[in-house]
Amino acid sequence: MPTIRIEDIAHVRFAAPDLAMMRGFLNDFGFETFEVAGRLYGRGRDGRPFLHVTEHGEARFLAVGLRAASLADLETLASAEGVAVETLGEPGGGHIVRLVDPDGYRVEVVAGQQVRAPALPFTDPPRNTAAAKPRMRAPLRLPSAPAHIQRIGHAVLRVRDFRKSEAWYKERFGLLTSDEVEAAKGVPLGAFLRCDRGNVPSDHHTLFLAELPGPPGLLHAAFEVANLDDLMLGHQHLKAAGRKPAWGVGRHIMGSQIFDYWLDPFGNELEHWTDGDLFTANDPPQKQTMQALLAVQWGSPHPVQAGRLAPPAGLVAMFMALRLRVLRLFRRKHEGTAA
Repeated sequence: MPTIRIEDIAHVRFAAPDLAMMRGFLNDFGFETFEVAGRLYGRGRDGRPFLHVTEHGEARFLAVGLRAASLADLETLASAEGVAVETLGEPGGGHIVRLVDPDGYRVEVVAGQQVRAPALPFTDPPRNTAAAKPRMRAPLRLPSAPAHIQRIGHAVLRVRDFRKSEAWYKERFGLLTSDEVEAAKGVPLGAFLRCDRGNVPSDHHTLFLAELPGPPGLLHAAFEVANLDDLMLGHQHLKAAGRKPAWGVGRHIMGSQIFDYWLDPFGNELEHWTDGDLFTANDPPQKQTMQALLAVQWGSPHPVQAGRLAPPAGLVAMFMALRLRVLRLFRRKHEGTAA
């Protein structure tokens, strides 16, 4: 049994040397921004006090926040981990338990924050399709604007030892596997993990842990927008503002989201997404290939697959599987020597 079961991701936290520069990007990305006590906050339309935090400092990713159901859950977690439940002295108040995962990531588990009524200023207009024509004598005219961020959906973390990190998060937070990704049969490189909310549907993934080349770090954080029109208007706005695109627009295979990735001024990757999969605790885990991870159902190819000289996805998976086998062999030898 896990220590607790989290409800959702709560926020991501960064440091940056120029808060004004970060604020300009966050406004273009679709956040409502404000500053308190020297920190820059970005919130969406779900009523949560904040989804994105930046404090002054050398540019880097600082922490991922997860949301517990209650103060009692925080107390249970704190007791199991031998740490304190602290008052969260940030907008929205509440309480927090601070942990550090096997890769040194700060994990901030929060509960009891004040929540405003949600709002969705960008609504779905009637749509004419081949099957139905509900929009009659009413031209569709969309105002140019940034996308409207509703909520934070997930974060993707690069880890050193996937199985070790997977066990750490599942044992503490009750996460369930939606899709485990293999570089080759029997060679897992990561998994899309979702919250266990029983019969209440949960996003396909709240965390994706990926044992990929490079140092540990945040690969991206993702934010849900109103709908496809909103995502495309956001894409147009960011492009016109001269922001740096990373990948998109397209539709993923795992999770099914329509996606659009952008880089902030300090190299952090943020995603707009809409129309993702939802599952309950009764839906069993699946296994997928690395080729499916790199592929799209439609739209822009993965950056690894872009360009005339892009390596075939099968070749990328083969080299990744070789790398993982070698790393895990050395890891087992080191653990055997230590024992």
